[in-house]
Amino acid sequence: MKKIAVAADHAGFHLKTAVLLHLQNLGYGVEDFGTDSEVPVDYPDFMRPAAQSVATGQNDLGIVIGGSGNGEAMVANKVPGVRCALCWNEKSARLAKEHNNANMIAIGARMVSVQEGLWIVDTWLQAQFQGERHQRRIEKIEG
Repeated sequence: MKKIAVAADHAGFHLKTAVLLHLQNLGYGVEDFGTDSEVPVDYPDFMRPAAQSVATGQNDLGIVIGGSGNGEAMVANKVPGVRCALCWNEKSARLAKEHNNANMIAIGARMVSVQEGLWIVDTWLQAQFQGERHQRRIEKIEG
């Protein structure tokens, strides 16, 4: 089973807690990169190590969670080899994997309910990369 890095800032802490439990219940290995409370923190301090763990192969996939998910995705995408998609619903999560072979997703905990967040995670994990023309485009992203 795949191992998944999970990180959140203070705004995403409650959703991160639910995601970790959900993934563990599904049998995934998880590595929690923090944060561990709702005390305000600087999100790059948590997102960058999670993204680096995906880029190096320490973890197969990654999920980063913040208030909007925007900053979290920006940090993750600064790490070479990471393709982090900001997902706001199941369709965006499915397409992130099918078309972009996203190895990480970002979720905005202030934008979705906990249940919607779990559906996003499940949809992304179950989707399959479609390859072909999409692979050519990914190669152009990674230059």
